[in-house]
Amino acid sequence: MCRRLAHLGIGQLRYTRYGRFIMKLRKILFLGGIFAAAVMAIGLGQSLIGAGSGADAHTPLPAAHDIAAPSDASDAMQRVAVTDIGEDEYVLGDPDAPLTIIEYASLTCPHCASFHRETLPKLKENWIEPGKAKLVYRHYPLDELALRGALLANCFEGDKFFAVLDLLFKSQQRWARAQDPIQALARIGGMAGLDQQSFETCMTDQAEADSIIEMQLEARNEIDLTSTPTFVVEGEKVVGSQPYEVFAEKLQEAEQ
Repeated sequence: MCRRLAHLGIGQLRYTRYGRFIMKLRKILFLGGIFAAAVMAIGLGQSLIGAGSGADAHTPLPAAHDIAAPSDASDAMQRVAVTDIGEDEYVLGDPDAPLTIIEYASLTCPHCASFHRETLPKLKENWIEPGKAKLVYRHYPLDELALRGALLANCFEGDKFFAVLDLLFKSQQRWARAQDPIQALARIGGMAGLDQQSFETCMTDQAEADSIIEMQLEARNEIDLTSTPTFVVEGEKVVGSQPYEVFAEKLQEAEQ
């Protein structure tokens, strides 16, 4: 179930390019002089997603892992090129809706969870459900647990994907800081109808993990994405969990 998104258009990245990106990821995953249990490496013979045990996967989460975003809306925006939408992407709302919000988020990022709790419901009510806008969700994991959560969400399609995503954000503090986060993720998967064998298959899907990291690398390179959540609203980059009014203003401007 590997999702090689059409907007990437980069083919097989060179190992040296991955190496540079992995060094950046190590800075994120490095805490108190100890690496996260799984070393993020693609095509180098080392598994990104570890052995699958709860103990191996329990990476401590830095208090500021979701790089603080500016609170001033005017400072949070800059013009960027509109990113193409691939056929296999996760789209909330009518895929043919005229306006597009692209979201890059990490499932262990508190600011991302805040957006999904406080702002997204209003966007759904006023823009997405009426068919005026769609939201394209893209994983941008900032640590290993976020990657594992992304792998779980990607086990589902369509509305089920967004239902599981919503559950992961709403229960973020419970599963991400659980003594055994993998078991906590397995329970969430079970609530969504995923049996244990299917869950384990998702957790060890190296091709899917490679695809997620590949997309993350592209976001860094193409739009200088360095923090979560980050959005592209009709070609305008919006950084941080901004209030609903910021998104509504940009969408209203795009309608005119």
